[in-house]
Amino acid sequence: MPEGFAKAPPAPMVGKRRSITILAIVEVLSMSLWFATAAILPDMAREGVIGETRQALLSSAVQAGFVAGALLVAASGISDRVDPRHVLAVSAILAAIANLCLLVATPGGDVAILLRFVCGALLAGVYPVGMKIAVGWGLKDRGLLVGLLVGALTLGKSLPYFWAYLSGADWRMTIVLTSGTAALAGLMSLAVALGPFHARAGRFSPGAILLAWRDRRIRLAYFGYFGHMWELYAMWAWIAAALAASFAFSMTTQDAISLSRVTTFVAIGFGGFACVIAGYYADRLGKAWVAMAAMGISGTTAILTALSFGGPAWITIILAVIWGIMVIPDSAQFSALVADYAPAELAGSLLSLQTSLGFLLTIATVQATSIVAEQIGWPATLALLSLGPYFGVVAMARLIRLTGSQADAK
Repeated sequence: MPEGFAKAPPAPMVGKRRSITILAIVEVLSMSLWFATAAILPDMAREGVIGETRQALLSSAVQAGFVAGALLVAASGISDRVDPRHVLAVSAILAAIANLCLLVATPGGDVAILLRFVCGALLAGVYPVGMKIAVGWGLKDRGLLVGLLVGALTLGKSLPYFWAYLSGADWRMTIVLTSGTAALAGLMSLAVALGPFHARAGRFSPGAILLAWRDRRIRLAYFGYFGHMWELYAMWAWIAAALAASFAFSMTTQDAISLSRVTTFVAIGFGGFACVIAGYYADRLGKAWVAMAAMGISGTTAILTALSFGGPAWITIILAVIWGIMVIPDSAQFSALVADYAPAELAGSLLSLQTSLGFLLTIATVQATSIVAEQIGWPATLALLSLGPYFGVVAMARLIRLTGSQADAK
């Protein structure tokens, strides 16, 4: 094994499909907590005055919490010193409890925002830890394994919009459903086995910060990821609100909100399946190539969706769904690229740093999106989101030129 890693006791490969399947379901159910409030904002707002800033804080607080939680997990090395399945189970259950406490908090109040921060911090014990468990089941198919996990969390983040659609104006039922399924996910995670390539990585290393800049390959992979994150969470958090505003030109407000929820569920959810397909081809064609193609299409559909604003609803729906499908497949490949280029003993630190910085960026974009939209309108705001993926396309093109056609080779 490479320096800095200790191999876990071997597990039978026959359990790979079962464990990955359970782990994917766990990610779907637990990550539904992420946009629990974004899906029900219109209904919460009807019970009290929630300004644009506080609406944005309900979403950006999750991002901030996740950044803090990810750094804590990395610095403490808890998922290396404790069985990662136990870390995931406890994190999911506590996150579900924090989410459920929204039922007794003032909508949009300080306590509600704090609860969202706590929920985000706890989810840092779900997503990255789940990724660690998944990659322990393979080496050559690592792009696919990471793609499966990112696809699962993507589908999970679309789930609250579906619960909100079924619950109608009763936003509390959506909170109960997301909390209940997340707690169930925590229990299910205990049935997952650790794979034969499960490894222990070192704690967060300050030296990783310097290497992330000095190694141009890693730096370009980071830049691609930042461009991706500029667009991703702002789109996920606010596409329902933008669609509702667009649909309101041709239908009643309630019908527009209902249709926007269904469209958002489909747009985000289908992106999860695209992650699996992208992961399959990334292992064969090259991770940088797949990431570059996805970002190019995503940036273009962002602009087209903006241009369709206020027009026929069916055109906007088609474009929004395509955008939702293409906004996420590149995500897993940036992490896989960093893992490919990083020294084994610094891989965990570099991935933790990448994730933390990326989510730190989303705090600003999620918070700013609704405020900017209020000033310049949704069409121009949606178009601005395309700047991120186009920046990422340039970064991936330079990475491919630097490393040759096989941009994944060490």
